[in-house]
Amino acid sequence: MMKLVEVIKTPMTSQKTFESLLDFSKALGKHPVTCKDTPGFIVNRLLVPYLMEAVRLYERGDASKEDIDIAMKLGAGYPMGPFELLDYVGLDTTKFIMDGWHEMDTQNPLFQPSPSVNKMVAEKKLGKKTGEGFYKYK
Repeated sequence: MMKLVEVIKTPMTSQKTFESLLDFSKALGKHPVTCKDTPGFIVNRLLVPYLMEAVRLYERGDASKEDIDIAMKLGAGYPMGPFELLDYVGLDTTKFIMDGWHEMDTQNPLFQPSPSVNKMVAEKKLGKKTGEGFYKYK
């Protein structure tokens, strides 16, 4: 579905393999971008901390989840608000990513766990796939 492919070159990746992956991605009609081997690569490294900051804003009581979603759709032009996207991706998936990053760098404020996400995952409220996350689904 996505037009983007993140192609990661590690120190063990040969130049031939790297170039083959770029060519293969283009042959599939995708747009490859390159990145070093860093947690989350490009998209998730930027996206997941953004999603978690929205959760923290909500946890502090600074704004409702509905207002945060509306603000990001209308103010930033995003097709989904962060809570809609969290429910779409799955709260268990987001928690799994955050837990891994937090384990690697416990001091990074961007990688701190969220009490509300942890609670919802423990309650099996994982988002759209279970019918309830930050929002309820039929």
